[in-house]
Amino acid sequence: MKIAATYEQGMVGQHFGRTEEFKVYDVEDGEVTESVIIKTNGVGHRDLIEFLSAAKVEKLICGGIGMGARMAVENSGIELFPGVTGNADDAVKDYLDGKLVYDPESECHHHDHEDGQHRCGNEHGCH
Repeated sequence: MKIAATYEQGMVGQHFGRTEEFKVYDVEDGEVTESVIIKTNGVGHRDLIEFLSAAKVEKLICGGIGMGARMAVENSGIELFPGVTGNADDAVKDYLDGKLVYDPESECHHHDHEDGQHRCGNEHGCH
C-alpha cells in the first residue's frame, strides 16, 4: 500500500492545492518499509491528483482541501483523510495504528481576500 501526506518542513501541509511536496510511504504488513519526499513542481489540484494516481497512492493524509479537490481525490479512488495537523511521519504511524485524528468534514474555502490573507472554513486552517 502507498500512503501520501502533503508535506511541508516535516509537517502535514495545510493546503492541498498548494502542495509543493508529498511524502510517500510504502507500507507492508502494517509497517512503513520506505518513504520518499517527492516535489510536485507547484502544480494545481487536478495535476496533483494525477500525480498521486501515477504514483499509485491509495491513501492521502492532508490538512485543508477544497470541495472540488476533495471530490476529485475521492473520484480517483484515493481514500482521503483531511483535517490532519502535526508531524507527517507521526500521522502515518497513527493511521497504521488505527488512531489517526482527522476531520472528514474539514473543508478549505480558498479565495482571495481584500487584505491578502487566506482563511479556511475549518478550525485547522490551511495556509
